[in-house]
Amino acid sequence: MRLTSCVIPVVKSPKDYQTYRISPNDSNRLAIVFDTASANTSLTCCVEIFDVGGKTPPNRHQWAVEMFFVIKGEGVAMCDGKTVPIKTGDSLLVPPTGTHMIKNTGSSRLYTLTIMVPNEDFSELIRSGTPVELDEEDMLVLSRLVA
Repeated sequence: MRLTSCVIPVVKSPKDYQTYRISPNDSNRLAIVFDTASANTSLTCCVEIFDVGGKTPPNRHQWAVEMFFVIKGEGVAMCDGKTVPIKTGDSLLVPPTGTHMIKNTGSSRLYTLTIMVPNEDFSELIRSGTPVELDEEDMLVLSRLVA
């Protein structure tokens, strides 16, 4: 079989991530890894960074499945009235229509790799927020992943 075309993958590193707070008083930030704008696909993949005591507002998605993989830290995940502890290495899958929230209960920042499929306007919501920078602690945590 003769290869007639080659798709070049999109490669990014933490210095390329665009980071936002959705609302000015939010205690979490989202660093976009890939989304509809950067990868031309209906998924959103970001690193979500929760300050100590930080949390997402309770939210739900009509069609999208959302997955969280805990990169570093500990917290609790709440979905439809159920609460479970989460820590480094844990994965959480939230089905469509599940009202959910993630909260950092640890003594340091909580980092999750957060993926939503399909996008369901998630990346547009993130990008409508306030741009912020990843700080030295964030870059240290994320650079350990690629070292």
